[in-house]
Amino acid sequence: MNTQDVYNIQQAFFASGKTLPYKFRRQQLKLLKSAVKKREKDILAALHADLHKHPVEAYSSEIGFLYVEIAYLLSNLKRWMKPEDVSSPFIMYPSKSRIHRVPLGLTLIIGPWNYPFQLIMAPLAGAIAGGNCAVVKPSELAPRTSAVIASLIRETFDPAYITALEGDGSVVIPELMQHRFNHVFFTGSAAIGRKVLELATPHLMPVTLELGGKSPVIVDDRVNIRVAARRIIWGKFWNAGQTCIAPDYVLVHNSVKDELVAAMKKAILQFFGEDPAASPDYARIINRKRFGVLNTYLQQGTVLHGGATDENELFISPTLLEEVDWNSPVMQEEIFGPVLPVLAFSTLEEAIRLVRQQPQPLSLYLFTKRSSTEKAVTEQLSFGGGCINNTLGHFTNPELPFGGVGYSGMGQYHGKYSFTTFTHPKSIMKTGTWIDVAMKYPPFRNKLKLVRWLMR
Repeated sequence: MNTQDVYNIQQAFFASGKTLPYKFRRQQLKLLKSAVKKREKDILAALHADLHKHPVEAYSSEIGFLYVEIAYLLSNLKRWMKPEDVSSPFIMYPSKSRIHRVPLGLTLIIGPWNYPFQLIMAPLAGAIAGGNCAVVKPSELAPRTSAVIASLIRETFDPAYITALEGDGSVVIPELMQHRFNHVFFTGSAAIGRKVLELATPHLMPVTLELGGKSPVIVDDRVNIRVAARRIIWGKFWNAGQTCIAPDYVLVHNSVKDELVAAMKKAILQFFGEDPAASPDYARIINRKRFGVLNTYLQQGTVLHGGATDENELFISPTLLEEVDWNSPVMQEEIFGPVLPVLAFSTLEEAIRLVRQQPQPLSLYLFTKRSSTEKAVTEQLSFGGGCINNTLGHFTNPELPFGGVGYSGMGQYHGKYSFTTFTHPKSIMKTGTWIDVAMKYPPFRNKLKLVRWLMR
């Protein structure tokens, strides 16, 4: 089926009104969950084949995460769908006002390769909850996972309702976006995000962009060093650093830098052993092109730990760097791999200034025991979201909106924020006819004084 046929049949399906009822949306969310449950082994095998993900890592970040999201949507959907009563201005008496959350229509969801299952399916769950039709485009760079997604959707849903289209994104996405979708949801790099935004502009298509950036870790001198080191290493080297919210670099107070580095080295050894290449718990780089980019970063500083590579195995060991230049590519580009620069600062003001010299990051992580430091960083720095004394954790909470700011993205999702992203707040005012106040009608004569009083 070509993109024109897909677009036409989905338009007809949405126009039929089948997606509108609560019962239908609930049933489809349950269908999605049961379809995933039936294919858990296939999904885990695909993720291992594409990225060498350990089943625990793959399940928790790709499958289990989706189950939590679906459960949250099912628990709250009926309440979210109810019209919201709001007050009406006295000058429009007798009126009642309501906000109805209505489906957008046809949605396009474009996924990345780093979490190739979850970052397609979680937005799809939001689109279903919102009462929409959807076309999903999984990443061709994770081909085994893309095939599993396409098979799952084909065997579970009517293609007039939800369709998966595989293939080269540089071909398929422009073909799809010749048509006007009611919303485009993209997760991936800023470079591709710009192209998606350009394709959306002629049709004035609204777009959610979930991008990335250089997410900093700030570690001050009053901190639990052992815990900070373990949580930084865990967050950084999860999926071999190929996570949009992974710590991108560490800014540590110079008085505790050596202690933190020693603790991070110890954590790497505890997590992945003396030979991370032999560890079943450590993922691989997605492809040779990406490997080549990451390999150049290793030359842009002094290796404190790691630095081992094997291009044939797409392996780069967990690596700590120091003595990096802020103007070098490793400090100007999102690393998106297992390389972690460690830099020192003397004062909190200096750390804040250094973070500000970069575009706004998707995430920020602060390790401190000082409430004043927490307040200063939270208030003075702009970033999408983050954690105090942890990494990655904010992404797991469906109560929290997830999304970037500035160069790190636009729009939010997760939980209720997925529902609001994939719906439109339609405003309705209903006015009674039992009385018809004449004040608003011409001739106006001497009504200005009364209008001023009413609208003061």
